[in-house]
Amino acid sequence: MTLDASAISVGAVHSAVVVENLTRTQIVQYAGASGDYNPLHTDEVFATQVAGYPSVFAHGMLTMGMTGKMLTDHVGDGRLTHFGGRFTSQVWPGDTLTATATVTAVRVASGVSEVDFDVVTMNQSGIAVFSGLATARL
Repeated sequence: MTLDASAISVGAVHSAVVVENLTRTQIVQYAGASGDYNPLHTDEVFATQVAGYPSVFAHGMLTMGMTGKMLTDHVGDGRLTHFGGRFTSQVWPGDTLTATATVTAVRVASGVSEVDFDVVTMNQSGIAVFSGLATARL
């Protein structure tokens, strides 16, 4: 079931857990799907001993993709007209991420209802790992 414009108002909030206990396997699977085999994401020895990180970490676009799925699950497939943002903190194996979309505007343009969202994805410690904006036609 897709979201209807009449059922939404400024300030409405939708949240969903987008991943629980992110695994190294999920990170490597994303590397395969994206073709991005940067060793910071796939090679524990490189990430820790060469680059000095505590572990491998997730691709930013993996986080954005999971956040985007939350949005499309909420508004319906094919309805996003804009989605962008920035990566604000690293995502580590074991993290649980919750994405939240807050309605900032509802309008009708040329007979089509459009909704703007502020979007933020937080880890289990309350640290924002992604923040952005989205627009959907409803």
